[in-house]
Amino acid sequence: MQLIITEKPSVAMTLARVLGVTEKKNGYLEGNGRIVSWCFGHLVEPVYPEDYDEAYKEWKYETLPIIPSQWKYQVKEDTKEQFGILKSLMNDERVTEVVEATDCGREGELIFRLVYEQAGCDKPIRRLWINSMEDSAILKGMEELKPGSLLDNLYNSARCRQCADWLVGLNGTRLFTVLYQGRTLKVGRVQTPTLAMVVDREVAIRSFKKRPYYTIQMKLGGYTAVSDKYASQEEAENAAAGCIGKEAVIRDVVREEKTVRPPKLYDLTSLQRDANRTFGFTAKQTLDLTQALYEKGLVTYPRTDSRYLSDDMGQTVRDVCKAVMENILMNAGAPYVPDTSGVLDSKKVTDHHAIIPTMKIKNTDLKELSVDEMKILNLIACRLLCATADKYRYESMTAKVDCGGIIFTIKGKRGLEKGWKAYEEQMKAGYRLNKELAEEEPEDVDEAAQEDVFEELKDSYDNLQIDVAEGFTKPPAHFTEATILTAMEHAGADEICEEAERKGLGTTATRADIIEKLIKDGFLRREKKMLISTEDGEKLITILPDKVKSAKLTAEWENDLTLVAKGEKTAFEFMRSIEDMVRELVGTYHSVTEEEKQMFRPVSEVLGHCPNCGKEVAFGKYGAFCTGKCGLSIQKAMGQTLTPVEIRNVLAGKKIFKKGLKSKAGKTYDAYLIPDGVEKYTYEKDGVTKNGVGMKYRMEFPKDTGKKKK
Repeated sequence: MQLIITEKPSVAMTLARVLGVTEKKNGYLEGNGRIVSWCFGHLVEPVYPEDYDEAYKEWKYETLPIIPSQWKYQVKEDTKEQFGILKSLMNDERVTEVVEATDCGREGELIFRLVYEQAGCDKPIRRLWINSMEDSAILKGMEELKPGSLLDNLYNSARCRQCADWLVGLNGTRLFTVLYQGRTLKVGRVQTPTLAMVVDREVAIRSFKKRPYYTIQMKLGGYTAVSDKYASQEEAENAAAGCIGKEAVIRDVVREEKTVRPPKLYDLTSLQRDANRTFGFTAKQTLDLTQALYEKGLVTYPRTDSRYLSDDMGQTVRDVCKAVMENILMNAGAPYVPDTSGVLDSKKVTDHHAIIPTMKIKNTDLKELSVDEMKILNLIACRLLCATADKYRYESMTAKVDCGGIIFTIKGKRGLEKGWKAYEEQMKAGYRLNKELAEEEPEDVDEAAQEDVFEELKDSYDNLQIDVAEGFTKPPAHFTEATILTAMEHAGADEICEEAERKGLGTTATRADIIEKLIKDGFLRREKKMLISTEDGEKLITILPDKVKSAKLTAEWENDLTLVAKGEKTAFEFMRSIEDMVRELVGTYHSVTEEEKQMFRPVSEVLGHCPNCGKEVAFGKYGAFCTGKCGLSIQKAMGQTLTPVEIRNVLAGKKIFKKGLKSKAGKTYDAYLIPDGVEKYTYEKDGVTKNGVGMKYRMEFPKDTGKKKK
């Protein structure tokens, strides 16, 4: 009997349906001579450092670098139940072979092999390698199962990637956190270069010096002719004066018919970019919304980095396009006949094909979707129609204009055949766009072709309206989620070999999480659509070596991992180079000055001076404390927590008014608390008697209560 193991339950259900495996069990399906079960992504992970040695529990420089001599793994706490089911099935006497049906790629190989090894299974492995979930592709793949041993090198490269990330991330994070002593300074092969790109951009923006420039502009019928730029207003005005009373003579008219190919289908990153530009959604929001649509069966798998469909999906494309026209676009015109030639290419499909709607849109009440879910579905549906539509055709015109020896330029443009743009416009007509979220500002008129201005030009023009316009050079734009995703996707790509499985920083599935982690950890912040580095983020990048903050590291790794996957480099050679790099990192960065240790310590507000030792009392992340560490306890008075303002008043000798104080009998009352020096006290903690120092108070009751002063 075959045991088929997939990466996700949804894939298992599809395989089971196609293969006629229908009997539902706890954590698997059975029938027709097969068992189909699933993982939930990664079920097994590397153990924590302290599982190798108790000494690693405490973060100390002396214990670095941490380099396991033999890697250990454990079952993730939240997946123990499903792992137990898989282990039991793998060791079931009825099972004669295990079919590995996880995603086709490095990470899918890692997910399966770690479960297989952790379960202690030694039964033969056969590999299902398909790039489409079409019924025909599944059936064909099951007929052509590969021996699992053919993917051993791919598994080796996956293990290398995981272990290398563990070594660099863990040792780098501990090293710089221990050295600077202020807060956890997270270092990672992907998140650190991502942060560095944002920091570099912010530095460039701050150092940018805006410079004015000037152009001469003339109205020629419906066109605006624009001169070259002048550095000074005086120079531009002198040149403009030379045009007054002169004729503008048209020279060198160039007309061209041009075409724009349809856009490609969406992978996750391109969908996240468009959703950010169009609706202001964060990358994480877009992933969550698309995942929700996927779980409702309305779109295909979202975590994909492919923008093509497999060759066997031609009929699927035609059927889905028809469903989109009838159920989303509500087009009552001529039937849409999609051109599938530009979207089908099995060679360009990786673990999963591009994101498209499914036929379930036909039988679903789309009004039940949330507004945001419908926006994402609209984008995906629109992109499918555009990608399979005709080219957009337009005519452009460029003309040179001579006036008094000054050369001006006119640009015009008109559409000839809308092609795919017609569907984009029709779909966008239904979007409820927030104009404040528009990413791109209108271009300067001197740089833009004037859309739909295409009147006939005369040979010359007189009675000219001439103006001098001021413009300014622009600084680089702040990163948005759309532009940082693009930067991550292409970072280091020029240095990565063509055969590499992954290019850029992170994957389509992880980039959103990387951005969110940097924000959560306080190294980036969102400001409307912009992503801006924080002070701590900029400090972190200044102290880290180029090796860990450059995308070049990822390029080097991917090139080497490709060689490992091809059997041209051993896992031992790769890991030795990573271990050497980590040892060099720890050996190079071994101490910092006392001043540098203060870089990441939270700025504390000074509230006054300690009445016990005379040092400053400050208010920090965890409340008020004496900087002299004399043991003063000042956070509470009479059982009530004091605000920073109240503590400031107490230290200044001023009385404070507190409501709801409780007597020993349990009655509540209000009173003024008047600071009256300090007093020592003792308390028990873990069976040990300890000493402390607290504020002493006198009480004064409000006169209208009728109570007497104690």
